[in-house]
Amino acid sequence: MEPVSIGARLASSIVVPLVKKLFVADGPGAGLVDRPVRISKLVSFRGEKRTLADAELRKIAEELVDRAARSTGVSERLPGFEQRAVVNAVTHSLSALGHIDMDDVQAVQLGYLELSRRLRSSNQAATIGLSSDAVLLHTNVVDTACLHILHFFTTRSTFVPRTLVEQSRRIEELSSKIDTLILRTPSPADGSFEERYARYISKKHGKLTIFGLDLSEASASWPLDAAYLSLEATETAVGEIPLVLPAEQVLAGRDRVLLRGVAGSGKTTLVQWLAISAARNDLDERLLYLHGLVPFVLPMRSLTRAGARLPMPDEFLSAVGCPIAHAQPTGWYDRVLTAGRGLMLVDGIDEMPEEEREEARNWLRDLIGSYPKNRWLVTSRPSAVREHWLADEKFSELDLAPMSRDDVAAFIRRWHKAAGSADAYGKELLYAVRAKQELARLATNPLMCALICALHRDRRGYLPDGRKELYDAALSMLLSRRDRERGIYKTGDMRIGESHQVQLIQKLAYWLIRNGRSEMDAQDALDLLSQAVRAMPRIAEQGTLKQIYRYLLVRSGLLIEPVEGTMQFIHRTFQDYLGARAAVENLDFDFLGGNAHLDQWEDVIRMAVAHARPGERTRLLTGLIERGDASKDTRHRLHLLAAACLDDATELDPAVRTEVQHRAEKLIPPHSVAKARALADVGPVVLELLQGPEGLTDDEAYFTVLTASRIGTDAAIPVLTRFRTADDLRVRAELALAWSRFDTERYADEVIAHLQEDDLYFVVSSSQELWALRRFGGRSFLKITSPLKPEEIQYSCVTDRLMGLCVAADLRCSWEWLVAFPYLTDLTLETPLLDVDVSSLRHVRSLRTLRVPAAARIVGAELLPPTLEIIGTG
Repeated sequence: MEPVSIGARLASSIVVPLVKKLFVADGPGAGLVDRPVRISKLVSFRGEKRTLADAELRKIAEELVDRAARSTGVSERLPGFEQRAVVNAVTHSLSALGHIDMDDVQAVQLGYLELSRRLRSSNQAATIGLSSDAVLLHTNVVDTACLHILHFFTTRSTFVPRTLVEQSRRIEELSSKIDTLILRTPSPADGSFEERYARYISKKHGKLTIFGLDLSEASASWPLDAAYLSLEATETAVGEIPLVLPAEQVLAGRDRVLLRGVAGSGKTTLVQWLAISAARNDLDERLLYLHGLVPFVLPMRSLTRAGARLPMPDEFLSAVGCPIAHAQPTGWYDRVLTAGRGLMLVDGIDEMPEEEREEARNWLRDLIGSYPKNRWLVTSRPSAVREHWLADEKFSELDLAPMSRDDVAAFIRRWHKAAGSADAYGKELLYAVRAKQELARLATNPLMCALICALHRDRRGYLPDGRKELYDAALSMLLSRRDRERGIYKTGDMRIGESHQVQLIQKLAYWLIRNGRSEMDAQDALDLLSQAVRAMPRIAEQGTLKQIYRYLLVRSGLLIEPVEGTMQFIHRTFQDYLGARAAVENLDFDFLGGNAHLDQWEDVIRMAVAHARPGERTRLLTGLIERGDASKDTRHRLHLLAAACLDDATELDPAVRTEVQHRAEKLIPPHSVAKARALADVGPVVLELLQGPEGLTDDEAYFTVLTASRIGTDAAIPVLTRFRTADDLRVRAELALAWSRFDTERYADEVIAHLQEDDLYFVVSSSQELWALRRFGGRSFLKITSPLKPEEIQYSCVTDRLMGLCVAADLRCSWEWLVAFPYLTDLTLETPLLDVDVSSLRHVRSLRTLRVPAAARIVGAELLPPTLEIIGTG
């Protein structure tokens, strides 16, 4: 229970008259005061002109406590003597206003929560011996009173006139928070359950399984605090410059987001991070927008298990196997969602069968219609849902960007640190990823990076070349070396060899794929194994079906049990890989081709081409071409899929390759963000087909650049170089934004140095990029996207050139250092922080425009010169 829950019941009409009694009324001439007033001079219960007696002060406290206790239901549980003790404590806290060494301006800048804490700490003995409900009631009554007190200060005629410029912006916000923002925490009846639920969320989602770490003495699970790597998300709309922001900020300033990302790109990890962040009390300042929200993690693969209907809100916890679901108070979910306190994390729309997604959309629509105030994040693979799939429900659409070179390097360092081998192999692998283009192309998402790290260490520095070879090596590492290296095998133990494990597990994978599932019941797994072991007598002799199943679950490293009685793969990628292998062994090529138009089968088809022999590849790809030629509705998807398969077809009839490329050429240039994304997913093979800029419209040129930049290997640089003299700002902005995905010096020389500067902010994510710009004489407009040190920026920039600076990273600094740039007139702060302190900008006399997020509270604006215009953005 916070001031929100009490404030929802203690309306302004009740509290405001009581708060006013605590202070003296303004006298004649009061409006002429031009400096802050000590709070001790404002209270009505001290000094020679006191108008409020001690008994009346106690009556105010008594009424506040009584109203709060009755309206929240706590009065039914608190004995009379405890409620009277709370009245005494509140009286002591309010009386501390007469002794606090602070003026009204300082109090407003301090904030209501900190003011409340200081008042309550003036007599901590007042709550000794009280129950937790009583202490919580005291805390939140004082919090609520302080919120109104600060609001009262900002509306007094004696409040410093120069502060009114800034504080008037807060008045409406503060008064609305009295009745709304404090709805963000539970009533006393729900508080203890929510604390228990928060502990469950932190434990359930606070660990990240890192591929390959369980082959050593290191734990296979990594604390998410240490493992989480902040990636970027992009929001792109036709006619607009792409917006780039940290992925964990997608819900800052947005209530509903559909986030797309390829397999292994970190969608589920992001969901886990947001969930445990919301469950915390000690939120990072950048995540304060999650404060008071209750996370509901809803993985679609679990919710749709065995064809089950999608759950209603009262079934959310039980549907995901939460062990404390039975303990939730009656009506709790309704109170949370009605108050807009829900953080709804719907993970993996793509993991539902395609024919069931319309039902999922209706389910989302009904939930949002019933509970419209909550925050929603829905994740999916890119091809699973079309553009604007949730546009009617006002969802913003963003994409998880491929990992930049700096991201890859950070991941490799963290992985080796966790594995205890940072010095031995980490530096060697960092060099290999930078030097080998094929390896860099594979290391574009966290899953592939982890796989590469594990194999590099396991093979003493030797790495396979292609994607299929990496997966083959990873399976061998997991299935045959895992137990041996951990010393698990003992005489008499069940021991199933690598090839037999693959045969058994791939049957489970193929069943899941054929049935459009990512999770299966243990009984279904047992039935499948029963059929399989009949042809494996040596395996059948080693134990019962349940023992064999348990062996695969515990020892293989590929399977997990998310909820007792169910099974799934550690990652969907391994399910698709092994399922494709089973399909090829069963010669199910017509079956594969018949499902190729379904997005759930795309990776299966690509991996089947990799597994197949040359003649079988010809059959598969020819089938895709013919089905695409015959169907206008699926032509684009099937021909793109065929082109994507070329990357995995190590040996293929040249005539078939030519036919596939010919169809792909007809899909170029792309005409939308979605089509650009789909082309990029094909891989480097599409670079040879991209045209332009001659003969392209501005939109086509932009989407072509978007395609090439997302492929993200140095092979794309020659394509991007052709567009470096473009006039269109979107093209130039995308070229500037893509810098971090390529070799810094080469891209700088071949692309960045040639971009027209007009209105273009050059995106900088490292000090190396800053120094590269310095070689070119500096640039007038910069956008900083990583937490560089101010001195790095100051020393690396050409000081007399910089006119506009956008800071889209948390530099955690004051701004006096900007004085070094005498021509800096425009500053933009893209920050998720709720409070932005701009007071130090008073020293930067050249500034004329300051842009900050409209939702942020600006601190210190009253100190800025009147010539500086402050503009709210977003």
